Amino acid sequence: MAKPGKKRARAASRAPGRSRNEEPEEGGVDEAVAFIAEQAGALRKLAERHKLDVLHYLLGMTRLEADEHLRLRSKRKLS
Repeated sequence: MAKPGKKRARAASRAPGRSRNEEPEEGGVDEAVAFIAEQAGALRKLAERHKLDVLHYLLGMTRLEADEHLRLRSKRKLS
């Protein structure tokens, strides 16, 4: 855990081979939404494990919203 008043160092982003937990680089909206969906899913599992019911619910809704956004954007691109 970081000490008060000090910021934690962030790992440098690597585009193709970056790890799952690194933030997306200057990619587009789709990359950002996909990252949010993935992280919300992981956080939802953590909330469930610790019986944090409201957080579990809200993170599930976040995941659904992000997935829906991606689905609608891909549908528009096909048109």
